[in-house]
Amino acid sequence: MKNPTRAARFHLTKETTYDLAVIGGGPAGMMAAGRAAERGLKVILLEKNSALGKKLLISGGGRCNVTNAEFDNRALLAKFKESGKFLFSAFAQHSVKESLDFFHATGMKTKVEEGQRVFPLSDKAQSVWDVLLAHMKDAKHGGSNPVIIRDNAEVVGFESKVVEGMDSRLRGNDNIEIVDSARLEEVVSSTPKNEEENGGVKRVGHKIITGVRLLNGEVIRARSFILATGGKSHPETGSTGDGFAWLAKLGHTIAPPMAALVPIVVSDPWVKALSGVSLKNAKITLFQNGGKIEVSGAGKVGGGVGKKVGSAGKISEGKLGAGGVGKIGLEKISGAVIGKSGAEKIGVTRGKVLFTHFGLSGPAILNMSSEVNELMKYGDVIISIDLLPEHDYSMLNESLQKLFTAQSNKKFKNAVTELIPAAFVPVVMEKAGIESDTFCHSVTREQRLALIKIFKGLEIHPTGLLGADKAIITSGGVVLPEVDFRTMQSRKVPNLFLVGDILNIDRPSGGYSLQLCWTTGWVAGNSVSSVSAGK
Repeated sequence: MKNPTRAARFHLTKETTYDLAVIGGGPAGMMAAGRAAERGLKVILLEKNSALGKKLLISGGGRCNVTNAEFDNRALLAKFKESGKFLFSAFAQHSVKESLDFFHATGMKTKVEEGQRVFPLSDKAQSVWDVLLAHMKDAKHGGSNPVIIRDNAEVVGFESKVVEGMDSRLRGNDNIEIVDSARLEEVVSSTPKNEEENGGVKRVGHKIITGVRLLNGEVIRARSFILATGGKSHPETGSTGDGFAWLAKLGHTIAPPMAALVPIVVSDPWVKALSGVSLKNAKITLFQNGGKIEVSGAGKVGGGVGKKVGSAGKISEGKLGAGGVGKIGLEKISGAVIGKSGAEKIGVTRGKVLFTHFGLSGPAILNMSSEVNELMKYGDVIISIDLLPEHDYSMLNESLQKLFTAQSNKKFKNAVTELIPAAFVPVVMEKAGIESDTFCHSVTREQRLALIKIFKGLEIHPTGLLGADKAIITSGGVVLPEVDFRTMQSRKVPNLFLVGDILNIDRPSGGYSLQLCWTTGWVAGNSVSSVSAGK
């Protein structure tokens, strides 16, 4: 990939003052910078890496899950759980439709896949990256003021001061091109007293940011600043949580960042043999010490533990299947999934599961990883995967009997692929005690009942999460009451705006993280001049 910051360069003078400095060249920062420049502001974007959007380019396995095609904002924001109530004003200005319109207007076509996940038709994150870059630097894509992009510009803090009033109205209409790389060495955060004596009368001033400092002593001055440095997931892409420390010095409250949406490591050796195999719509239930655990279908990140129902082994199969289990003798199937006494059925998760060389991944697994991690603090956890969620126990028993009758002279391992993926057959046969050369007519009743139990509850034993460095996102960040979501303006520092993963916002896998970037970035870029100028 050619680095765009190596072309069309010229040197700046130290006296340059920008309307806006955006710190962080990820998706939220790129969107914010482009929108502000489109409105005529003089914008500089500072990126610590040698190129923009490193994490964007690896998102979605390199395909980039652009957004989720849920056009009802209320339904969309329900996926953000408790954070959703803060987001209505921002998403009312720029949501899924506006984001898709933005990309489509440039000729980037998209497609919708399972779970309403939207991807570029090219299946390449590069397509998304190209649109964002063009928006920042090419007037024909809407930008009247191309953004200055400075790579290798590692910001480590802010200069700040206390003033009684705000700066005058922001202006800027100079043409801007990409310039030489510059590494930001250090920025001093000065913290003057918040109260100033004036004739014996104390007056409270505003703390504002005045600039950032470069290695050579140059200070980047701007009237407003957007912080888009992200969280701590994929630190190899530059997301090392730098912004959290700076914001804490400025008076913001930071919820501790924790890994979220992380693949799960398991102890079962047979899982490794299934590496690369996926289930598109599995049903997943968690158990702990035999008790069933409620799992949020939306996959709250960093959320609660979930509700445990009943004591060990006391889960009623009568509540799970339709049509009386006693009728076909399924009460004889024992284990964690089926117990003897009743308990109310509670929520489970459904979605795509990916088997890997270390354990489990895929959207459904990522969305429950925080709950699994929390539950493991209190005891062993079992992940039970229903391979055939569309079949209840009675239907499955009937389907197996019909299959064995119709394919009586066919080997079981070949016939059963009508019900389950071929990759699972060796695992299922071993667990059910069926030999590889067994014919369908030789499968016993006990083996058939064992198969039903396995199909409806394939048990997997998690041992932990893969690691914070493998997290898709991290939870934590600036607590939400300290941000005005109508503008993304900090309530602590009037000329500072906060976007993307710097915010403590829970969300599941499925395009919601990037939509949060598009929304908060656009709103900040659209608001910055008038709000920070005190208009």
